[in-house]
Amino acid sequence: MPSPFPGMDPYLEGSMNFHHQFSAEIARQLSPKLLPKYVAVMAERFVLDEPNGVAIATGSLYPDVGVFRSGRDSPQAITAASTQAPLRLATKVPERVPHVSIEIRDVKNHRLVTAIEVLSPTNKRGRGRREYLAKRRRILISSAHLMEVDLLHEGHRVPMQQPLPTAPYFVLLSRVDDRPVMEVWPIQLEEQLPTVPVPLLPGDADVPLDLQLAFSSIYDLLGYAVDTDYKQPPPVRLTDEEQELSRQYLEKMRRLT
Repeated sequence: MPSPFPGMDPYLEGSMNFHHQFSAEIARQLSPKLLPKYVAVMAERFVLDEPNGVAIATGSLYPDVGVFRSGRDSPQAITAASTQAPLRLATKVPERVPHVSIEIRDVKNHRLVTAIEVLSPTNKRGRGRREYLAKRRRILISSAHLMEVDLLHEGHRVPMQQPLPTAPYFVLLSRVDDRPVMEVWPIQLEEQLPTVPVPLLPGDADVPLDLQLAFSSIYDLLGYAVDTDYKQPPPVRLTDEEQELSRQYLEKMRRLT
C-alpha cells in the first residue's frame, strides 16, 4: 500500500530508520547511472545528540553507605544508614547517533565529487547541528558539489544569505562553480518529491535523481504502511492548512482500505 501522502510523509520525519533507508535507496538508484566512471558509497559517522526529554530512573544505582563511629567510651561501632534522596531523576546525557551520507567519488582517483546529505533530526539541533555545520563548511570550501535533502518540518534550516520561502521541505544544491548561489527546490506537503540533477566532474552531464521513486520504493519494501500508526497525530507540528490536508489524505486512505 502506498503512503497516503503524495510526497513526503510527515509521520516518518522523526524516524532514523527512514533516513538511513532513504539514503541507501538514493545510493542504489544512482549507482547504475554513475558506473563505470563514478561510484556512490555510503559514509557513516556518529554525531552527538542531546535528548530533549528527562526520564525518571527507578531502582537502586548505589548501595547504602555505612557510617562508623568509634571511641574509648564506645564498646562497639555504631552503624547508621544513609538518608535516601526523595527523588531519582536522570540527567541529559549526549548519545552517539549514527548518521549516513552518500558520497559520489570518481573511480580513478577516489576523490569526492558530490556529497548528498539527507538531513536527520540530529543535523538540525544542538551539538549535532554544530557538528554538521562544521562538515558543511569543509565541503563548501572544497572542490566538491553539495546536495542537501531536508525533509523535516522542525529544526534549524541551513544558513542562507537570503531567507528561504515558506515550505516544509527543501532540496538545496551547491554547485562548485556557482557558489555562493544555491539551487533551491521548495516542496509543499501536497507535492510529490522532485527529480533533481546530480552534478559530476566538468564535461560530464548531470544524472537525474528521482526522490519520489526512492521514497515510494522504501515505503513499500519496508512496510511503513502497516508499521505507522496513522490514527495518532503526526510527530511534528503542522500548519492549519497542512492539518486539513493531512486529514483529507488519511480519510481517503481509510476509504480505500
